[in-house]
Amino acid sequence: MSQATNQSWGGRFSEPTDAFVARFTASVNFDQRLARQDIQGSIAHATMLAGVGVLTDDERDAIINGLNEIQGEIERGEFNWSVPLEDVHMNIEARLTDKIGITGKKLHTGRSRNDQVATDIRLFMRDEIDVIEVELKRLREGMIELADREAETIMPGFTHLQTAQPVTFGHHILAWQEMLARDHERLLDCRKRVNVMPLGAAALAGTTYPIDRHVTAELLGFDRPSENSLDAVSDRDFAIEFTSFASILLMHLSRMSEELVLWTSAQFNFIDLPDRFCTGSSIMPQKKNPDVPELVRGKTGRVYGHLMALLTLMKSQPLAYNKDNQEDKEPLFDAVDTVRDCLKAFADMVPAIEPKKASMYEAARRGFSTATDLADYLVRKGVAFRDAHEIVGQSVAYGLKTEKDLSEMSLDELKQFSDIIDQDVFEVLTLEGSVAARNHIGGTAPNQVRAAAQRAREAMSALKTGGA
Repeated sequence: MSQATNQSWGGRFSEPTDAFVARFTASVNFDQRLARQDIQGSIAHATMLAGVGVLTDDERDAIINGLNEIQGEIERGEFNWSVPLEDVHMNIEARLTDKIGITGKKLHTGRSRNDQVATDIRLFMRDEIDVIEVELKRLREGMIELADREAETIMPGFTHLQTAQPVTFGHHILAWQEMLARDHERLLDCRKRVNVMPLGAAALAGTTYPIDRHVTAELLGFDRPSENSLDAVSDRDFAIEFTSFASILLMHLSRMSEELVLWTSAQFNFIDLPDRFCTGSSIMPQKKNPDVPELVRGKTGRVYGHLMALLTLMKSQPLAYNKDNQEDKEPLFDAVDTVRDCLKAFADMVPAIEPKKASMYEAARRGFSTATDLADYLVRKGVAFRDAHEIVGQSVAYGLKTEKDLSEMSLDELKQFSDIIDQDVFEVLTLEGSVAARNHIGGTAPNQVRAAAQRAREAMSALKTGGA
């Protein structure tokens, strides 16, 4: 039989596959990335087959030894990948048969490439999720430490990108951390649904051999075997769920990136990023460009595209497996790589952020950021809130005209808007007094920021991680 017809299915064909079609339908150029998981799954499958008497112990050992040798060849770059053999599975099986003879052909007993590839992808995703989680935890830890360190650093808080109220830099960073805490939970939740084993579903209906899927699942570290063979080979929900997680995560990193880009600008001048995370201009020697956050912001659209690609891929497929599903790997692989690299970049960069405290403080003094504090002060003195709002609005209008912040006005100037205002008003008009007054859980008071940082550490430690 011509190899161009493929050893695994060519028996019923009367002519070899067209050369272009062979290249067009082959996936080995990208799915060879699954080689380690494919060998891992095959070793477990062979072990199970020997356990139920389908293979002898000698056949099992020959298969396992051969697969381990092939793994070594792949790791050393000595393996010859063949496009006519279509995919990673048949390349490895063909090489196994070359090495150990007819026994290699027995490995595929009781399985199909349909359940084999579904198992390989789940093993791959499980491994990658565990790597991604490490980077996500590292980023969260860096943010928590930065927030704790900068619990008293005052900056303006914004709504509509307009100065609203003073907050602490630590409080702002903990807001980022809260986004990532939700992402962390989503990732671990996704892992639960990834960790279900399709192997044993065979092509779509199961197999007539006396396999023990629970044994194979245990050998591979899956929580359980899948319940339905049709769904097992056709399901790609776990891939969509991961890219959904990835899209939300990148949306969060993009929002953070936008703020980092703004804060490093001369117009804000809130922070400095170390030179190693920036680049210069080929024509403007003064430039220091925040390329890392800009690129993360840009890669967000890339991951969104992968989510849409996978949703579109699956939306019209009848049960069970279809060749369309070959198109799941490249967007999934790229989403994995993009997420991992973006998290690594942020985990390295965020702890190295250097806040420019004087610039932040001066910016918080502008824009009447303690106006709400003055309104609250009047309410505590018995003024109805709507009336207090009107009084403060008049004082702000006066400040705009005289170019004075509320804290810079004299008591006589403030009293022209309300006789209730007294000397104690200046305790709430300072930036320090404003942030300290928000002294409740979730507030920006420095002691609350430190307490929130500690709770975040404890919550992260309490998470049952993927490898646990």
